[in-house]
Amino acid sequence: MQNVLFFVDRVSSWVGRAFSWLIVALTFLITWEVFARYVLNSPNPWAFDLMIMAYGASFMMAGAYTLAKSGHVRGDVLYGFFPPRLQAGLDLLLYFVFFIPGVVALVWAGYTYAAESMAINEHSTLTANGPPLYPFKMVIPISGALLLLQGLAEIVRCIVCLRDGAWPPREPDVEEVDVDQLREMVSVSGKLPGGPR
Repeated sequence: MQNVLFFVDRVSSWVGRAFSWLIVALTFLITWEVFARYVLNSPNPWAFDLMIMAYGASFMMAGAYTLAKSGHVRGDVLYGFFPPRLQAGLDLLLYFVFFIPGVVALVWAGYTYAAESMAINEHSTLTANGPPLYPFKMVIPISGALLLLQGLAEIVRCIVCLRDGAWPPREPDVEEVDVDQLREMVSVSGKLPGGPR
């Protein structure tokens, strides 16, 4: 069972990391558009649409990754003091009451929304000759399906925690490193460079 949970976590992580590169592309796109607009005096009318689509896609596709890393917002002030079984019970209740219905609605409505957009070959109306919208709208049901898959893995984790009294392990991820940990990792003393030794 743990291998299945890790597999779902890996899929969510891979998709989230892959789409995170859209932020780099978005940075270059914005930089180019500012340069083209103010230096070359030749703005691109499609750039604004493309920026919205890139940011929206990266945001939507990061949902399953964030859930896999337990990074979504919750009331940690109280939740962190609860024993694991109570945490799992609350999570399980909230998954069934809010998460599953909400994400199923997202997938259903997103699919309908994207299918209609594809059927009419919808293009953006923010600018003349705007880019097509249906590829961007297909992100909605796909991200919802990935989020639902990760949510099912989280439900299994809750059930395992209720049974065992402890949360099952998660795959490790990138962690923030503070300055003291960084100094320990590279074996550097606390003295400033060029100062007395």
